[in-house]
Amino acid sequence: MNSGDVDVLRTAVAWLAGGRRVILATVVQTWGSAPRPPGSLMVLRDDGQIAGSVSGGCVEDDLIHRLRTRELPLERPEITTYGAGGEESRRFGLPCGGTLRIVLEPLSARSRLPELLAFLEARQRVERSLDLESGAVTLCPAPASAGVACDGQTLRTPHGPEMRLLIIGAGPVARYLAAMAVMLDYQVTVCEPREEYREAWPPLEGVLLSDVMPDDKADAMRLDAHCAVVAVSHDPALDDLALIRALASPAFYIGALGSRLNNDRRRLRLREFALDAAIERLRGPAGLNLGGRGPGEIALSILAEMTAIRRHRGLDGSLADWSSSSRACRVDASA
Repeated sequence: MNSGDVDVLRTAVAWLAGGRRVILATVVQTWGSAPRPPGSLMVLRDDGQIAGSVSGGCVEDDLIHRLRTRELPLERPEITTYGAGGEESRRFGLPCGGTLRIVLEPLSARSRLPELLAFLEARQRVERSLDLESGAVTLCPAPASAGVACDGQTLRTPHGPEMRLLIIGAGPVARYLAAMAVMLDYQVTVCEPREEYREAWPPLEGVLLSDVMPDDKADAMRLDAHCAVVAVSHDPALDDLALIRALASPAFYIGALGSRLNNDRRRLRLREFALDAAIERLRGPAGLNLGGRGPGEIALSILAEMTAIRRHRGLDGSLADWSSSSRACRVDASA
């Protein structure tokens, strides 16, 4: 769930507190091309005002029309489908014959939205289960692999940060990287054993600052395929500890800041730990070659590379090539 969806839920809670009737629409399944993926949310107030989206606009317009003509459910949840045929797909702006299925849920105190928001504001991952017959909701910790599921009787939706990011070092690049990653809905941990760096770290909402050693923190986090690890401490003694653990894990992204020369030296050190095959997964210098120079632009390039790898986009072009870049030698002369 991204931060925009959290805003949708907050809007719904505010509307309910104001005595309005509210319907929550959740995309639960798509076929072909659809504007919004499963899990997308929209809330519809009794006067036709909406927040969030489930399509490019035409489905929202139809739901508003159905609300005003009293065709929408106001007592218990129901499932509705858009784009079942080619003509209907074109009518609702669903490309390539796309189809989407939506659960429409009248909200009430039993919807447990305030409790759900409390978990999300604490950066916890939660699975919300909606009984489609009664409208009753239960909340429980969401498994790492949880996804949107609807079997006609129960709708299960995961909420909260899906991805985790472990940053080694609390310097300027880490500050930008952590702040940007939170906005992209990562659960962010900054590992910094050095007291002088921790004291200079500014409080960032949604970011955990840890003083344990990087290898211990990586072990405690139980790195999985939803994790990224980025070493930016400028201290090989710290960076290497985390990278050793990360390369032995299924983490989807492993990066290290520094010049090409220093990353070559790093790879030689890591080979002493029998990580020869895994070293191919190390992105060093970390980030796409966007030509950035300051900490903010460097952090942006790292997040761009993380996103490309997460979304399975190829990185064989010039943006991933540091062989002729001078920036790679100036980013970090000490790492």
